[in-house]
Amino acid sequence: MLHLGKLNTLEIERESPHGLYLADEIGNEVLLPNKFVTEDMEFGEDIEVFIYKDSEGRNVATTEQPKLQVGEIALLEVFDVNEIGAFMEWGVEKHLLIPFRNQGRRLSPGDETLVFMYLDEETHRLVGTTKLMKHMDGNPDKLKVGEGVELMMWHPTTLGYTAIINGHMVGLVYQDDIYEDLWPGDIKHGFIKRVREDGKIDLSLRPFGYNKVTDESQKILDYLNKHNGVMDFTDKSNPDSIARAFRMSKKVFKKALGLLYKQKLVVLEKDQTRLSDIADPKKQEAPKRSDAPKKSESSKRKETAKKTRTEPEKSAAPLKGIIEGPIESEEPNKSNERPIWPD
Repeated sequence: MLHLGKLNTLEIERESPHGLYLADEIGNEVLLPNKFVTEDMEFGEDIEVFIYKDSEGRNVATTEQPKLQVGEIALLEVFDVNEIGAFMEWGVEKHLLIPFRNQGRRLSPGDETLVFMYLDEETHRLVGTTKLMKHMDGNPDKLKVGEGVELMMWHPTTLGYTAIINGHMVGLVYQDDIYEDLWPGDIKHGFIKRVREDGKIDLSLRPFGYNKVTDESQKILDYLNKHNGVMDFTDKSNPDSIARAFRMSKKVFKKALGLLYKQKLVVLEKDQTRLSDIADPKKQEAPKRSDAPKKSESSKRKETAKKTRTEPEKSAAPLKGIIEGPIESEEPNKSNERPIWPD
């Protein structure tokens, strides 16, 4: 059976002046126009093609790769707009139409938006829509907390960023869980954080709970290694500073830091954290005790008088091995900080 709006694997059956005719397992044929025919195509060979309707309403095959198939969502750009609607670039020669009634907001040439494609029952043509919610038919009750899912980022809100789950449901990644720039159409691997009683779904872009601390702890270790084993961040540091430097919340940072402390990999101090094998620069080496017996005051006076009579006066010279003045450590250059949210 030929599947309109989908990729089909069909057999090359016969040739015509207009191209090659391809057939399915029960003999249904579709034309592959000459412009898509290549020299290496042979009769009896199976090839993968996408089937859509041309401007005259006839089924036609193409070897072009569409950005989406029937029932899928993709980020598309508006090619043109006329009195019928908006025409989208989608990887196929014939542009995909989004009628005005299917537009959540009026589209203009050059706009990019998420589009759902379906087969119109009346015209039997492929049609796009930006009204995605009416096509979300997934069942939230089948989701499990902690389950890994594919997320397509949709749009930002005052609470965070909406995302489409496995192409069939909508959830929200809260702003506190976002530590990277997100854009509509971005594909991310996420996790189900919570399924509410009203069916709304909370999402996370990272594994949540204590199981993820190992990865975050490694991020802290990497930061320390890049900064000579010492950093100014502690469990009391500002949450925004932690988010900018580590792309994690303060709560996660404290858990990760606590794990490193329990493993005796770091030393926690009032105003800094350092690797356990890095000496504390604030602690200076204590003066060494001499095991030689103390000389009496009379002996010291005699030796001083003797040196005065026998040795000429020496000019004061700097002692070797002594660094004059304070030792200053150069602060490493900070990398450019990226904002949590795009401008």
